Amino acid sequence: MRLGPGCWVSFLTFLEVIACAQAQGNISIRVVQGDNAINSIRMHVGHDPGVQILSESGEPLPHATVSFLLPATGASARFGDSGLSVTIETDQHGMAVGRGLIPNGVEGQFRIRVTASWRGEAANASIQQTNAEPAMKSGHGKWIVIAAVAAGGAAAGGLAAMHGGKSSAPAGTSSGPQGATRSPGTPSFGPPH
Repeated sequence: MRLGPGCWVSFLTFLEVIACAQAQGNISIRVVQGDNAINSIRMHVGHDPGVQILSESGEPLPHATVSFLLPATGASARFGDSGLSVTIETDQHGMAVGRGLIPNGVEGQFRIRVTASWRGEAANASIQQTNAEPAMKSGHGKWIVIAAVAAGGAAAGGLAAMHGGKSSAPAGTSSGPQGATRSPGTPSFGPPH
């Protein structure tokens, strides 16, 4: 069988060339982890991006080359000692993970560019992530309120003890439990006068 000027191959070799050309159809990238993830700046914890490279028919492609590229400015991250990019080969299931992602100190959204190549075919994708500071838990504020109430109670108890447990409240005030005096106005704490 003749393929072109001066090029002869057997029928079996011709079938192998066609099968190889069909296998080299468009490839695609399927994002499997890390998309829309929120990274903790304070704890230096990021989410590794992961993709699967597939053939046109949806079969996983082993030995494809995958590169993950992070932004050089603004909100971003790094791949451990590899810096802003890492290039790896897919495993037998067509999977590739950019391991060791650590967010930088800038809050905001950023995109990780993903490129894949396999036998002359290429594909691109992006993975969006956000760097953020975790919010303080509301429990901390609760302890401040409890401490203020306890200090106020201690001051009132000290005042009541100083007056022998009896109220010496002037008109317009009321006596609380155990002779503590409550009066309208702004509370103040401090040693008894």
